[in-house]
Amino acid sequence: MHSNNKPKREKAKPTRSKNRSTKSANKQEVSVKTLKVTNVKGKAGLHSNNLHQGRYDFKKLIHALPELAAHVIKNPKGESSINFSDPIAVKLLNKALLSAYYQVTEWDIPPGYLCPPIPGRADYIHRLAELLSKEHKHLEHRQVRALDIGVGANCIYPIVGTTQYGWNYIGADVDPESVDNANQIAQQNSVLKGRVECRLQPQSRHFFKGIIQANEFYHLTTCNPPFHKSLAEAELGTARKIKNLSSNKNKRGQAQSAMPTKTSTILNFGGQKAELWCPGGEAAFIKNMAFESKEFSAQVLWFSTLISKKENVRWMRKNLEKAGAVEAKVVEMSQGQKISRFVAWTFLTAEQRELWLKHNG
Repeated sequence: MHSNNKPKREKAKPTRSKNRSTKSANKQEVSVKTLKVTNVKGKAGLHSNNLHQGRYDFKKLIHALPELAAHVIKNPKGESSINFSDPIAVKLLNKALLSAYYQVTEWDIPPGYLCPPIPGRADYIHRLAELLSKEHKHLEHRQVRALDIGVGANCIYPIVGTTQYGWNYIGADVDPESVDNANQIAQQNSVLKGRVECRLQPQSRHFFKGIIQANEFYHLTTCNPPFHKSLAEAELGTARKIKNLSSNKNKRGQAQSAMPTKTSTILNFGGQKAELWCPGGEAAFIKNMAFESKEFSAQVLWFSTLISKKENVRWMRKNLEKAGAVEAKVVEMSQGQKISRFVAWTFLTAEQRELWLKHNG
């Protein structure tokens, strides 16, 4: 009897042990993937701190940049506007806006580089500043150090962050001409000089590596990722944008201007390769950023990126969970019929974030 019972006990022990280890593994898996996600929906329209409420004040803009006057037209309602499918008019509008509202009087971009819509870009910065202020009540914004991934030749996020909140900004880009131009903007405008610096990213597959140094700490990062997967896809998207602008003009009864050729469309409206497309498009870009950010989890308080495609928000959440992020916020921004959003994430708990601020300002 005794000898018959012995093997049974031996078989039972490993079975119980296996069950325990399986349960333990399941618990560990759940704890690793726990990510606190908060969806933030602001009021419709631009942020209350955004300087570009309502229609453009063309009197003010022409006073800041008289050259713009030659490109101002009247819409069917008799209101002043410009031809938004004319790249020269759009660039001059941006120059006027930056001069009139941000005291950036020396600004230009090389032919073919992205000319961003300033009001929408500014909203990203204002809502990110609000996130910081709500999270950290006693934060001094002039002590904030920010990093912009893919700063571009236009340098728009450092311009807004520095002039509106006093942030100190580092911009990074894989394109040498973008970096040179952005640094030139920073050096030629007293409101930016000494507070904005742009660095070349030597490795196109990296985001933070080679840019964030061992002794550097950042309160936040910003990014406007490439949208498309290929040049061909980017060309189609840009052509579609021009067609929509033309269609809207027809509906409003505005006169048609000559349509740009395929080449001039890409040069004037599309931006450069790094600004527009990358292998795998936005989904691959933000996934790779999420995983690389883990390596700098102690040096950055809040990472963030714009996400153009709504379906990529869920994708980003999954990748942040896998990367081990602790908390994420999905912040929606609505301007008219357009809804955009950014995701901000951190690898630090609320308690760790407060300690981070005590040590790093």
